[in-house]
Amino acid sequence: MTEKWLFINSGPKSPSYNMALDEALLDLHSRGEIPPVIRFYEWNPPTLSIGYFQEAEKAVDLDQVRRQGLGFVRRPTGGRAVLHDRELTYSVIVSESHPDMPETVTEAYRVISAGLLHGFRNLGLDAELSVPAGREERETLRKPKSAVCFDAPSWYELVVGGRKAAGSAQTRQKGVILQHGAIPVGMDLDKLVSVFRFSSEERRSEMKRKLEGKAVSIEGLLGRTVSMADCAEAFREGFREGLGIDLVNFEPTEEQLALVRKLEEEKYASDLWNFRK
Repeated sequence: MTEKWLFINSGPKSPSYNMALDEALLDLHSRGEIPPVIRFYEWNPPTLSIGYFQEAEKAVDLDQVRRQGLGFVRRPTGGRAVLHDRELTYSVIVSESHPDMPETVTEAYRVISAGLLHGFRNLGLDAELSVPAGREERETLRKPKSAVCFDAPSWYELVVGGRKAAGSAQTRQKGVILQHGAIPVGMDLDKLVSVFRFSSEERRSEMKRKLEGKAVSIEGLLGRTVSMADCAEAFREGFREGLGIDLVNFEPTEEQLALVRKLEEEKYASDLWNFRK
């Protein structure tokens, strides 16, 4: 019998709400109150998120973030900064002890990324999982040279034609894996490089040129406009196929939403969390 997971499509939400709901679902799953979850969401306003270990002032140009009216939030996961603009974001919440989940972070990426792989293929894109081959490439993953997430693919992230098409990050808390990631539907590279700190404008231009060869969006690959609804359908089916599960639509209860609001207020909407050193 096929295992049933919950499915939530939150649509466009605030940065603090998005991170609070991910953590709330992790908490609820850790207590055995809900089964594993696949969640899709978007960002209102477009938001710059930084990884758990990054220093806000060093990683990004906060003046530019404010000037452009962007949101800002620190993720509970590691990884580098991401500009969430025209993007479908996914999260997967599942127990570390789940029989289909490997113990290592890297191999868990591989299993979960199968859902993304099928999603891209459902859109007619010839995606594959990245596996850095050489010693230099592997060393770069351990010591990234840039604060920008789409600068290079990591283990088992999705690439199409050698360019990174999705970026993911993972944390493990309370016996639960939370993996979430960005699937760019469209990509504005000028906007992307404008919110990061560079030692000179020449370096900023150099990063833009580099990203043109290393990162790509769904619309950039297809050469046409794609709706968020079509992307969500392709990736929902992708996770169903890739993980071999059934997905059941789910709406959090009022009691569960109270936990989200508490996490949002006390943590993700707080400067103490977002700008901590």
